[in-house]
Amino acid sequence: MSKVMLKLEARPQPSQVWSYASPLLALVCTVVIGVILFSLLGKDPVKGLMVFFWEPIKTTYALGELVVKATPLLLIALGLAVCFRSNVWNIGAEGQYILGAIGASGVALMAEPGTGAWIVLPVVMAGVLAGMAWAGLTAVLRDRFNANEILVSLMLVYVAMQVLGYLVFGPWKDPHGYNFPQTQTFEAVTRIPRLMDGSRVNVGVIVALLGVAAVWVFLFRTRAGFALQVGGLAPAAARYAGFSSRRALWTALLVSGGLSGLAGALEVAGPIGQLTPYVPAGYGFAAIIVAFVGRLHPVGMVFSALLMSMFYIGGELAQSRLGLPKSLTGVFQGLLLFSLLACDTLVNYRLRWQPRVPAAVTTTTEGAH
Repeated sequence: MSKVMLKLEARPQPSQVWSYASPLLALVCTVVIGVILFSLLGKDPVKGLMVFFWEPIKTTYALGELVVKATPLLLIALGLAVCFRSNVWNIGAEGQYILGAIGASGVALMAEPGTGAWIVLPVVMAGVLAGMAWAGLTAVLRDRFNANEILVSLMLVYVAMQVLGYLVFGPWKDPHGYNFPQTQTFEAVTRIPRLMDGSRVNVGVIVALLGVAAVWVFLFRTRAGFALQVGGLAPAAARYAGFSSRRALWTALLVSGGLSGLAGALEVAGPIGQLTPYVPAGYGFAAIIVAFVGRLHPVGMVFSALLMSMFYIGGELAQSRLGLPKSLTGVFQGLLLFSLLACDTLVNYRLRWQPRVPAAVTTTTEGAH
């Protein structure tokens, strides 16, 4: 009896419909696995799903919090999409986000009472420039020494965390903060204006939506964006067309670092209002999932950022209301990513059962002497 084996076989023509519907199917798979997970933990699955998918949107205030958390995720994901489309693997957006928060905080802490509202712009720009500078370190090492940008950008995240810890435990520590590792609260003039009373939603969401439009125009309506994407899809064709891979590397990393730094600046000068050790919230890593669930398209990432924001809020609520660990947020993020990878694999490949081919056996015979 011949044995059979399961094999992935490339589809001649992947379905365009399923290519776009794959994230939705991945979300359904995540929900199904989530139901099983809640049941295994001894919790009511319906209540668990409501905590993740209904509580974050049931009131106006809840919607505002959803938008607040989605804003940095969207900004970072926009920059990562530029990198990934150009085949530059920036995994260290979290570090660039932290440096953006540090740069903005440095300017905000210099403001004095009575400073004009114009100080907000230098605060934000300091964050953008700090994020670009941190991403520039990766670009230099990749450009001059051919270092792997995945490892370099990732290791720089931990360096950024150490810099943050040094500042909030050391020279920037609030002397009147009861020994907590945090800076003093920023002056009101340095804070990002809120859009409405009774909500933490601020001008940052408008900046993020403008970023969506700007990245869309850059990627799909400019020669530089076209060159980046050609370089990512077909490096040989890009070289033949005269597109500079070095320029693409620097452009992608500086754009990504700038947007990540902008997210950090808007966060500390907006909802947080000071620099603390808890600024690194994992947004830089979660934004990788946001980028891929959104299909590396600016509009798609708006919806995936909102979904990831629901996971963050749902994880916090599950901790306080259901007694579940906060790590459940990361579990759902991981489930969504792996479900998406599985769905994308089945869109491009199909499973085929085929007989296992036995290894060839050679025999030698000795002739009679």
